[in-house]
Amino acid sequence: MTIMTKMLLIQPTEEMSKLIRAELNENVATRDQDLEHIKEWLKKQSHLPDTFDDQRLMTFLRGSKFSLEKCKTKLDMYFTMRGAAPEFFANRDVTRPEMQETLKHVQIPPLPGLTKNGRRVIIMRGTNKDIPTPNVAEAMKLVMMIGDVRLLEELVGVAGDVYILDASVVSPAHFSKFTPDLVKKFLTCVQEAYPVKLKEIHVVNVSALVDKIVQFVKPFLKEKIRNRIHMHSNMETLYEFIPREILPEEYGGKAGPIKAINDTWIKKLEDYGPWFKEQEAVKSNEAYRIGRPKTSDELFGIDGSFRQLSFD
Repeated sequence: MTIMTKMLLIQPTEEMSKLIRAELNENVATRDQDLEHIKEWLKKQSHLPDTFDDQRLMTFLRGSKFSLEKCKTKLDMYFTMRGAAPEFFANRDVTRPEMQETLKHVQIPPLPGLTKNGRRVIIMRGTNKDIPTPNVAEAMKLVMMIGDVRLLEELVGVAGDVYILDASVVSPAHFSKFTPDLVKKFLTCVQEAYPVKLKEIHVVNVSALVDKIVQFVKPFLKEKIRNRIHMHSNMETLYEFIPREILPEEYGGKAGPIKAINDTWIKKLEDYGPWFKEQEAVKSNEAYRIGRPKTSDELFGIDGSFRQLSFD
């Protein structure tokens, strides 16, 4: 792995780490004991793999604010989702033609820098309004791949995630491909299976269509996350939340062009190719779960009222 891809995620300073530990309820005196408890619990779960390293388990503890029961639930969901949603967790190879086509039209890079309160900013954007609709499941798979790399590389954890959704190239044709079933499955994985504290969602370059899309997605979000959505008609209001110096130059920032950041991320994902292949076996085995196996319908079942989506 190149030096450039290794340095793509700037880690919190020691001073910032102290603030993050306080926010995430991390007690230096007891965290090792908590980690051992989770490791012992994992060994006793016949349906779950117990090959996770200490650092990733600690990230799950932090993402659960050191609630042992929440951490167990989150880990169980993480491994279960990996088997229940193969469209997100199988064939995770960015050199595949389907992924290469998606990468031409979609940029989803986490930014190197952190906000002043230790949060990681991720930008999601399309690159061309006139392109055919990208493969939505492949784009969602890309989000999960980046999430798994961050689990490995964010060594001391961050205080949460902040998403910037750039709607400048959104069209009705694009979003007609975002079926309720797929959106529900994706958001269930993101909210229930990953140790992520989603702190803010900022939508920039908004339009009447974007308002409609946000209203469609809201029912699939937890209430506290619905209340963290901010719509911006200009960049000045975005800067009230995110310092300009960590934003790409396309957003008035000083972190360089977004294409360079995104290209470096794609190279990183290529470097992780063999690791992603190995990870395909790291999932729950429902045949060994004590009690009733979890099914896709149980995990991702959707209310009939959300099955039809149309954009005028």
